[in-house]
Formats: sequence, structure tokens, C-alpha cells
Amino acid sequence: MLETLRGAVAYLRDKQILHKLGVVFSVAIIATACYILYHMLKGLDVEALIEALRDTEYRTVALAALCVAAGYFTLTFYDLFALRAIGRGDVPYRVAAFAGFTSYSIGHNVGASVFTGGVVRYRIYSARNLTAVDVAKVCFLAGLTFWLGNAAVLGLGVAYHPEAAASIDKLPIWLNRTAAFVILAGLVAYVAWVWIKPREFGRGNWTVTLPSGPLTLLQIVIGIVDLGFCALAMYILVPDEPHVGFVVVAVIFVSATLLGFASHSPGGLGVFDAAMLVGLFQFDREELLAGMLLFRVLYYLVPFVLSVILLSLRELILGLRAKRVAAALHRLDEAAKPAAGPESRSPAA
Repeated sequence: MLETLRGAVAYLRDKQILHKLGVVFSVAIIATACYILYHMLKGLDVEALIEALRDTEYRTVALAALCVAAGYFTLTFYDLFALRAIGRGDVPYRVAAFAGFTSYSIGHNVGASVFTGGVVRYRIYSARNLTAVDVAKVCFLAGLTFWLGNAAVLGLGVAYHPEAAASIDKLPIWLNRTAAFVILAGLVAYVAWVWIKPREFGRGNWTVTLPSGPLTLLQIVIGIVDLGFCALAMYILVPDEPHVGFVVVAVIFVSATLLGFASHSPGGLGVFDAAMLVGLFQFDREELLAGMLLFRVLYYLVPFVLSVILLSLRELILGLRAKRVAAALHRLDEAAKPAAGPESRSPAA
């Protein structure tokens, strides 16, 4: 059965059917989001939106910023965990944290985060003698942590409050709860599968040994904490009235984030926003949109600008070091040449 499934996937990949289906799926999500946004933002009161932004207390913004910072701090452990999993314990945390923060913050904003994040990681990790294959393994394991955390948060959240998911997908409550239990059952089955004995994924040099059961649980915890902090930041920024529980906001936030990720649009722009507006329909539109704009500034814009500055400074420092090394080598080369004194000249004819 497993070999048949692998053969079918290989066939679809060879014919580029999976790629074409992915493009169609992304375009469909973006088109749907644009249609929803057009109708939901029709007649938007811009003055009320600006007023809602002005009325947001600095204390609220600062608290949300702390949650975003905590989320990004937790996110750095994605790379650290992946490096340890592939046997590169020699790479220090500061390098893993720098690569994780910059790759995710740039990937979130540019879009196609698998590719853009991989390029940033390779630029940083190659200085530590990691090959392209090593970086690909790090990206895979970091992505696995992300998806395991999402599955856990969605499964637990929707099982507890299926109405939150129903506000987005418009499916019956019983069906959403059933889907949540299926997700949780799959998560438990995966943990049990890797707990029994070491498992491998991939072929040849691209083979990755999957984390064991206990380490997989650690992956899930890292993912849950990361998403929890981000959802808490969004929860802090949404309007106070009417009161909506944290679990509801968290489920809608994670669902909107995943839809934005699936669309491959930069920062989930349009898709994330449409899903949030649909899911949190009970809030005043202008006030909710103000909170979402502030979240975008804190979670997307500020980290992106900071990452660009840090990467630029790193490239500048590396360039200056390379010039100093080249100048030192040039001086050594000049000093090694024999002096051209009178005694070295040929006698006159």
C-alpha cells in the first residue's frame, strides 16, 4: 500500500501535476480572498479606521509587541532543534537564532517562504560548512515543527470550540469537531510511529532521520508555544467588545495563517485578512481592521526591516574582513619576493 502511494506521488511529481495543482489551488485561494475582501471592505469608513488606530493604547501595542518578540524567540528553536537533529551540534545557538529569525521574517514577507527562507539559511549556514543538502534538511525539519504545532493547535482548539472553525469554513459544527479528532488521531499515530523505532524520510543523500517520539513531542511543544504567543498578540489587538474567548481567536488566527501560507502570497496579504474578517464577523469592522494593521506592523514589517538591516550589516562586516585578509595576503606575498638591489643586477657589458 505504501509503495503504491509512493509510486503515485512520484508519477504526479514527474508529470508536474502536483506543481500545477498547487498553482491552481493558490490562485483559487487568492481570488476567493480578493472577492471576499472587496465585499467586506465596501463602504469602509476610513476616518473611523484612523480613529480606531489612534484610540489604541500604547500599553496594548507594547504588550502585543512583547508577545510577538516571544513568538520569534521561540521560533529560533526551530532551527536549533533541526541542527541538533542532523548532528550539527557544533553550530551555536546565536547562529541558529540569527538564521531562524531572518529566514522566517523575510520569508513571511516576500512569500514562497520555503525557497526564500532556504536561500537566507544557506547564506548563513554555509559559513559554518553546511552543505546545500544540510540546509535542505534543516528547512524540512523546521517546517515539520511548524506543521506539527499547527496540527496540535488546530486539533485541540477546534475540538474544544468547533464553532470557531465553522465561522470560516461554513461547515457543520459536528463535521469540524470530527475533523479535529481526525487531526489529533493522526498526530498521535505519527508520534507512536516514530516512537517505536528510528524512521527515515527521503532517499540517498537527501535522507533525513526523523526525530524520535520524545523529540517529536518537544517539536510539538515548540510549535504550540510559538503559535500561542502569536495568537495572543492578535487577541490583545482585537477590540474588547464584544468579548470573544482566546481559543476562538487562536483557532481563527491559525486557520487564517495557514490559508495565507497555502496561497504563497507575501505575508498572506489579502488571504489572511479576508479569513480574519470572516471569522471574527462579530467585531466592528473598522476596529478589527485597525488591530489587524497593527499586528501586521509588529509581526511582519518590523521584523522584516530589522532582518534586512542585520543581514546588510553582516554582509558589510564579511566584506570588510575579506578585504583585510586579501590585503594581508598581498603584503605577505610582497614581502616574500626577493629585494631587487644592485647586487641582483646583471654586470654591464
